[in-house]
Amino acid sequence: MNTHTLSKGAGMAQREQKEASTYAKVTARLLPFLFISYVAAYLDRVNVGFAKLQMLNDLQFSETVYGLGAGVFFIGYFLFEVPSNIIMHKVGARVWIGRIMITWAILSASMVFVSSPTVFYVLRFFLGVAEAGFFPGIVLYLTYWFPAQRRSRMNALFMIGIPFAGVVGGPLSGWILNAMHGAHGMAGWQWLFLIEALPSLVLGVVTIFYLPDSIRAASWLSNEEKQLLEENIAKENTGKVDHALSGVFGNPRVWLMAGIYFCCMMGLYGISFYLPTLIKAAGVKDAMDVGLLTAIPYGCAVVAMLGIAKSADRTRERRWHFTIASALGGLGLLLATIYGDNVALAMVALCLGTAGMLATMPVFWTYPSSILGGTAAAAGIAMINSFGNLAGFVSPSIIGWMKDVTHSTNAGMVVVSGALFLGALLALLQPRSLVNR
Repeated sequence: MNTHTLSKGAGMAQREQKEASTYAKVTARLLPFLFISYVAAYLDRVNVGFAKLQMLNDLQFSETVYGLGAGVFFIGYFLFEVPSNIIMHKVGARVWIGRIMITWAILSASMVFVSSPTVFYVLRFFLGVAEAGFFPGIVLYLTYWFPAQRRSRMNALFMIGIPFAGVVGGPLSGWILNAMHGAHGMAGWQWLFLIEALPSLVLGVVTIFYLPDSIRAASWLSNEEKQLLEENIAKENTGKVDHALSGVFGNPRVWLMAGIYFCCMMGLYGISFYLPTLIKAAGVKDAMDVGLLTAIPYGCAVVAMLGIAKSADRTRERRWHFTIASALGGLGLLLATIYGDNVALAMVALCLGTAGMLATMPVFWTYPSSILGGTAAAAGIAMINSFGNLAGFVSPSIIGWMKDVTHSTNAGMVVVSGALFLGALLALLQPRSLVNR
């Protein structure tokens, strides 16, 4: 082996070491903050599922009214998602993400004033408008920093905010409903909305001062580190297409991704809005006990998300990772309907369903950025997310309506389970060379 070869090998090893330390530094700086912010965001979005345990009786709302109110959030979300993400791409994440968090915190706290179905619908709609752009904005933001071979794990570290919100939010919400009910003349569900909005408000203000808009704007990186990160992103973006917006909306691959994500979200919001109800239906009556038990499926999901994302990045295989996870999610929810009157078996099924369904998400979000760059990526990610999140309207509306008709959530959960099986099949239509990068 000649001196030139040895020198080249040493240089590559040195670069790999520098690269590893730089990405570790970026991860430590950004991901904990983004994770905490998503926990706050998701808690504000779905705490209506816990408020339901008292709210429906206090306000005399039917299951149909609840399902429509829970879902109308996603109509506002759908309408403003793409414009919001394009604005963020133009003005930067720091101000725009901060703005999103502050406005949704104010609107979430305003849920204490719900007194009729109309007020419920209006506030949920505008909460969706306020939050539009947060999730796809962060997904896009991560593409500014991390290349594809690192992105499943980074997505997972951000998206475990969903199950972690369940782990923390379940017991917290159950405690608030029990401990604060009647305090200062307010119901427990009113205190729930008020207290759980406060972290989002504080984090929104902090975001404006903490989050850098780009690699170049990160004062905590050296010039050498900035150059390394920028070179890796520039190299990855070679070959990607920055379509005109009309090209994004006319791209059949983007629409296939939107359909797959719609199926995922049918599962996510079936679980998010009805997990407390399913546990209560299995025979657990105390709100605090329900809250504690909801933490178990979400805890399983944290492990599944991190494990499957790590495996997908290591093997550079994503189609089957997604397909198997989605199918297991559908199977778990189906089993939960069969064993719904047995607490132990229902909990095992719900753990499988929740873990499988949520494990699809960090893998899925490597797909859009594999073909789109620039403004096209901003619009494409937002379009896929906004269309997919229409399932947040469809899923609880179907389940609520079916429960009023059949007096059980089982029929609606079977529909949700079927959607996850369909998503697993659609994922196999993705070209292997496109998604396995």
